Amino acid sequence: MDKLHLDQHISHQFNKELEDIRNKVLTMGGLVEQQVTNGLTALLEADNDLAAQVSERDFEVNKLEVEIDEECTQVLARRQPAASDLRLIVTVIKVITDLERIGDEAEKLGRFSRDLTKISKETPSYRKELRHLGELVKSMLRDSLDAFARLDVEAALRIAQRDEDVNREYETLERLLSTHLVEDPRQASKLFKVTWCARALERVGDHSVNICEYVVYLVKGRDIRHTNMDQVRSEIMD
Repeated sequence: MDKLHLDQHISHQFNKELEDIRNKVLTMGGLVEQQVTNGLTALLEADNDLAAQVSERDFEVNKLEVEIDEECTQVLARRQPAASDLRLIVTVIKVITDLERIGDEAEKLGRFSRDLTKISKETPSYRKELRHLGELVKSMLRDSLDAFARLDVEAALRIAQRDEDVNREYETLERLLSTHLVEDPRQASKLFKVTWCARALERVGDHSVNICEYVVYLVKGRDIRHTNMDQVRSEIMD
């Protein structure tokens, strides 16, 4: 094989490896998204069987993170990628870390759901508020993964700004729970568990924002963490 054909072969193999890594990230994202959906459903419906399933499947999320991280490490060692290829590997390592943490938050929902059913067989207090918050963060997670799949910077910036809505919903729910606790301290155990569930959902939103920021880094080569999103949008999209 002459040098030109050898170079083309190596380039083809490298692209295949990168595409395989990218597809595995999307597979992991799909699993994590399902875990969040099931964790929220288990919480809202007081479904102990589904809650147990969420806890049991957390190892699958962890296993995928380890596999993808190992593939990235091997690519870095063998290929020594530069420029956009290096950014892709760095982005993947960051994204799977956030996906694993989202999986942890989903596992918390399942665990707290079972704790709540031990306290009371009724569906949890503030079910409507938890459902609304949950739907917001689920849509953020789904759309952030879609932005990553399509490398859509404009969508990523829009999605990241939706975190303000999540924070408002979370803060409103937190105030309601605090007021309830003052009025009826006997409900403390239940209310604290509901608060932790709300916090877990809010964290899913935060990790989804991180994924959006990594999309911008991957496509534009710019780290926008800890910067004003409106300013970033005007600078990048204009």
